[in-house]
Amino acid sequence: MVKSPKSGDRVSWKSRRRAHGKIFRKVTAPMRMKGHKVAASPDNPEFLVETAEGKRAAYKADALTKD
Repeated sequence: MVKSPKSGDRVSWKSRRRAHGKIFRKVTAPMRMKGHKVAASPDNPEFLVETAEGKRAAYKADALTKD
């Protein structure tokens, strides 16, 4: 688990397999990404991550592990 992630941190997370990438933005308001709702709020932020291949997803801090 990443305690206080920030943009540029290298992290990993479990999707279908263990994925690696970096955080590129903290989200503190609800948004849509790839047709899915990201239920972020100031009290419950999510973090947009990007793989080396350019794939993007949103995860909560407790789903991320700092590399």
